[in-house]
Amino acid sequence: MAGVSAELALTVAAIVDGGSLDAAARGLSITPSAVSQRLKSLEQQLGQVLIVRSKPATATAAGEAVVRMARQVALLEHEALTALGLDAGGGRVNVPLAVNADSMATWFLAPLARLSARHDIDFDLHRDDQNFTARLLESGEVMAAVTSEATPVSGCSVTRLGVFRYEAVANAEFAQRWFPNGAGAEALRHAPFVDFDRRDTLQHVWLTSQGVSEHGIPRHYVPASHDFAQAVILGLGWGMLPWEQAARAVDSGALVPLGGEPVRVPLYWQQWNLRSHLLDAIAREVAEEAERVLD
Repeated sequence: MAGVSAELALTVAAIVDGGSLDAAARGLSITPSAVSQRLKSLEQQLGQVLIVRSKPATATAAGEAVVRMARQVALLEHEALTALGLDAGGGRVNVPLAVNADSMATWFLAPLARLSARHDIDFDLHRDDQNFTARLLESGEVMAAVTSEATPVSGCSVTRLGVFRYEAVANAEFAQRWFPNGAGAEALRHAPFVDFDRRDTLQHVWLTSQGVSEHGIPRHYVPASHDFAQAVILGLGWGMLPWEQAARAVDSGALVPLGGEPVRVPLYWQQWNLRSHLLDAIAREVAEEAERVLD
C-alpha cells in the first residue's frame, strides 16, 4: 500500500471506529467536510471503495486493509516517539483487543489492570464468542485477540494460552425439580437450559455427549456472562459455567454438578506480527495470567 499517507489511513480508521463521518470528524477535531474529502481522495488514489456509507459506516475488504495499516502505523509511531522521549499524542496509545465474554468475566481484566499501571494504554475491548474473535483481527478492528482458533490469521502469530473448562451445573432446587433421579437423557429432553446467545453451542455440545439433541428443548437466552451465571444460580435453567465462576457456588451447595464430562475449550492468543514492545508486553502478561488460571 505504498504511497498511502498515514493521515488518510487514520481518517478511514476513525470513520470505522466512530461509525460515521461526523463521529470521525469529532475524534479528529476537523470538519465532516474535511473527513469526506480525505476519504474521497484516498478512494480515488486506490481506485477502490473503502467505506460502506451505512449506519454504522463499515469498511469494505479494501478498507479493512487500510484500517490495519493505520493501526500499525499509529502503534509504531507511538513507540518510536516514546523511545525518543518525545510527546506521543498526549503520551497514551489506544490498543483494541478482542476477547470472549467468559474470559473477560473471569481472568482477562487482571493482566490488563497491571499493564495499565505500568504503561499509558487505553484498552478498547471488543467482546465476541471465542470462535469469532479472530474475524476482528482480519478486519483490522483489533490488534490481538483471545480466540479458539489455533491456525494463525494472515499476518498474525499465535500462542496457546490453555484450556477453559466448563461444567454442567444447576441450581439445587432446580435440580431437585427436574432431575430427581439424576440428569438422565429423558430428563434433559424436558428441563430448560440457558444459552448465552444464538451462537453459543456449549450446552448443545454437552447435551450431545449425553446422547440428547438440543432441538425442541426449552431454553432462555441471557447474553451477558455475569447475568448468564446468575440466571443459572437463580434456577432459570441449567447451563455450562466456567469452573472459575461455578466453584464457589458448588462448594456452598447453591449449585450442583449434573455430571458428565466437562466441555474443554482451548484458547489461543493471536496478535499482529509487529516488532512492538507494547504488544509483546501485553502478550506476556496475558499468557502469564492464563497459565495461572486455565487448565
